[in-house]
Amino acid sequence: MRFTTLSRLICRLPRPHTRGPLQSRAFQPDVVARDPKANPIKYKIPQFYDPYGPRPPPSEKIVQLADRIGALSEEERNQIMPTLAERLKLPKLQPISTEGMDLGPQDGAAGPKVEEKKAEKTAFDVKLEKFDAAAKIKVIKEVRAFTNLGLKEAKDLVEKAPVILKQGVTKEEANGIIEKLKAAGGVAVME
Repeated sequence: MRFTTLSRLICRLPRPHTRGPLQSRAFQPDVVARDPKANPIKYKIPQFYDPYGPRPPPSEKIVQLADRIGALSEEERNQIMPTLAERLKLPKLQPISTEGMDLGPQDGAAGPKVEEKKAEKTAFDVKLEKFDAAAKIKVIKEVRAFTNLGLKEAKDLVEKAPVILKQGVTKEEANGIIEKLKAAGGVAVME
């Protein structure tokens, strides 16, 4: 059979006549129509949710024990928990490690503060402060030697003095560059 013939057969089937618009109540035969003028039902809602349901009131023995504990001094109350844990053979609580967690600033909560040592500077910058005008060519040659710049770039760099010539060098290398520039007629400093 083709689809068109099947659809024609389905359209010709007798249908029960429905009265009024279809609503969800039509599918629930036990629903009784509600009076539209009636007031809504008010339910008693508890102030807080207790998942275990209502609890019976404590026994007289428990009330007397609570009164006796309340009458104890602060020092005696601090001894109750260790004594109960020992008597009831409760397991000792293990401290939770907070290593690797950022807990924010600890204002005196931790022990003595550890003094932070400043790390020694390992990378230095060499700065050309000034140079002798008569020794300009020698300074340009020295700058070209340790910066691998071309003649024009080295000349422009030297003329912009004071300027940083090299960054992130070791202390020994910086001292060597400063000595070479000093011999050529320039004044360089290490920063």
